Amino acid sequence: MNNNSNHYDIIIIGAGLSGIGAACHLRRNCPEKSFAMLEGRDNIGGTWDLFKYPGIRSDSDMHTFSYNFKPWTYDKTISDGATIMKYLNETIDDYDLSKHIRFNQWISEVSWNSEEEKWTVIGKDNETGEAIRLSCNFLLSCTGYYDYNEGYTPDFKGLDKYKGKFVHPQKWTEDIDYENKEVIIIGSGATAVTLLPSMADKTKHITMLQRSPTYMMSLPKHDPFSKFVHRWLPSKPAHFLARWKSILRQIYFYSISRKKPKEVRFFIKNQIKKVLGEDYVETHFNPKYNPWDERICAVVNNDLFDAINEGKCTIVTDHIDSFTEKGILLQSGKELKADLIVSATGLKIKVLGGIDIMVDGLKMDPANLVNYKGMMLQDVPNMVTITGYTNASWTLKADLVSEYLCRLLKHMDKKGLSSCTPILADKEIVTEPASDLASGYIQRALHLMPKQGKEYPWKLNQNYIKDMIALRHKSIDDGYLRFK
Repeated sequence: MNNNSNHYDIIIIGAGLSGIGAACHLRRNCPEKSFAMLEGRDNIGGTWDLFKYPGIRSDSDMHTFSYNFKPWTYDKTISDGATIMKYLNETIDDYDLSKHIRFNQWISEVSWNSEEEKWTVIGKDNETGEAIRLSCNFLLSCTGYYDYNEGYTPDFKGLDKYKGKFVHPQKWTEDIDYENKEVIIIGSGATAVTLLPSMADKTKHITMLQRSPTYMMSLPKHDPFSKFVHRWLPSKPAHFLARWKSILRQIYFYSISRKKPKEVRFFIKNQIKKVLGEDYVETHFNPKYNPWDERICAVVNNDLFDAINEGKCTIVTDHIDSFTEKGILLQSGKELKADLIVSATGLKIKVLGGIDIMVDGLKMDPANLVNYKGMMLQDVPNMVTITGYTNASWTLKADLVSEYLCRLLKHMDKKGLSSCTPILADKEIVTEPASDLASGYIQRALHLMPKQGKEYPWKLNQNYIKDMIALRHKSIDDGYLRFK
């Protein structure tokens, strides 16, 4: 450990789900390493502290969304945001992380110097306005994948004419009144599917306006298998079994969706038809794309479908022509009136939190680089980024990357190495976009994201078992990392 209070072995940027988990892995596996967590906001939790909209919850089961080292002991398999925050704060207490966290640390640039073999981290304290200048041997980016300042709102024609309240869920505040109001939610993704049933009991009526249908599947809030194993087994083995049941189910369902999309489409639609009937499903729950071309949305305990059956909400599938003083004019000519319109139209991807990356004075553009094992960037030394899965729980990949980082640090210490850099031996490697998801937020940002190759380790697996074998058990020195 360096005696300089501004220098650390590792600096973690971000104190959300990934950053907290990474810090715990360091405490568990590399206790001799000094580290600091720099959080740009004034609280931990990232997404789970930022979003305040009604019903905010996980879209994945909590046995895979929780950490592999801390069993999820709450009874909800699909959990609300408040309980997730409670779990994160418990984790911080368990591993005594509070003393490592610096809040309001907004980082604008990280700069690597090959002669000194260290990173300089530059930014400002958002509370005091003072400049930040820290250094470290290894950098870990846990900034998430989207812009925390603003969500994505399309350029709606005539929005300035609308006299009611218009809000993006990312900017939701607790003083927004929707009781006994006419409400429109634009969109049919995970946020809209969460918002609608959470607001339906209080509104006069609520409408989900979608341009095109989304695949939705009902999941139980309380998983029967999980309840069974937790009833009869201690928390660690119960968590292990519940977690692996969910992992295998996720992998199987994604695989079968890719191999037999027609059969999976039929299965998903048939499940909803049992609740809503054939006509409604064919009109409003019949996507044009195949399952898992975009993420499948979780409906908890049929809450969205029940709200439709009870007449509390309506689904409208149409295109927006323009906003009016009282609501939205559709291309079909129908006008939807509303006191409140919620634009659940998605996120804006922000690669590495928008931080400038400098290597020996040269600015590195992530869009021009190839991803190594989904966690490092070509030609960027001593830097790991945590990005979770798109087809499974984020934390599954976050845990594996943190474990790999600890393995890498131990390997370098054992061999007396000070830096490692992923190097493309074949500069003419054929690359492809970072993701094949057709989701709007991905497609809008593909030109900003690092590329991937056609083969591992430059290609993302998007498969937990494959990554587990590669990151936990295969040799660190694989011929693609250049050590000094």
